Amino acid sequence: QGLARYVLDHPECVSGRRVVDFASGSGLVAIAAAKAGAATVLAADIDPWTETAVRMNAGLNGVAIGFTGADLIGRRIEADVLLAGDVFYDRTFADLLVPWFVELTEAGVSVIVGDPGRAYLPKQRLEALATYQVAVSRALEDSEVKKTTVWRFI
Repeated sequence: QGLARYVLDHPECVSGRRVVDFASGSGLVAIAAAKAGAATVLAADIDPWTETAVRMNAGLNGVAIGFTGADLIGRRIEADVLLAGDVFYDRTFADLLVPWFVELTEAGVSVIVGDPGRAYLPKQRLEALATYQVAVSRALEDSEVKKTTVWRFI
């Protein structure tokens, strides 16, 4: 939620640009990017159930979002911005993402990450952009509010 809020608060980060929402889930961040004026938005998630959620939520919000179920990690992407929300929850996954994010950044892609304080967040490679207090379900989290920071990968 924090990353979507950041995109809506700072539309200049996506406006007129080609955006990939990596590990898109329900498509919340992709929808925010589309509403903030992205030229194109591609939601990417390897979970086959997410395509239905992304397409339904995009339709309900009146925005056009493409979808891919392909595993993009390590691949070149046709995008100016990659948005990634809450992806550093696992060491093995983080170890795959960091070199890919470095490669994308070096290729000129702006990599923006939202993170609720996960243990495997590579803080030495990040610049803080904003912090949000995000309401969460007590049934899923250990509190009713979670601090989420939005970072630019450097």
